Amino acid sequence: MTEKEMNEVEIYTLQDEEGNEHEFELIGTCEKNGIKYYAMISVEDAEKNNDVCEYTILKTVVENGEESLVTIDDDDEFDDVADYFDDMFASEIDHDQ
Repeated sequence: MTEKEMNEVEIYTLQDEEGNEHEFELIGTCEKNGIKYYAMISVEDAEKNNDVCEYTILKTVVENGEESLVTIDDDDEFDDVADYFDDMFASEIDHDQ
């Protein structure tokens, strides 16, 4: 990975149910069963604590021809995707530090 790639951060501005906007940094993606999933951390939380371990998982849905990110309501679907991301992030940890 080049230094440029390491410095490129994708920030998404998402709106909650009350209409409040929050910024999230994309930390990983995957596709399972034709659905794309995004693992993100809150920019605000990341700035407060460099050792952030909690992340949010959202999935893409297309409604009326428009793609949006939504929470995962199905527990089995969420657990399956969370396990995938947990394994992915665990393999990226440098165990020599």
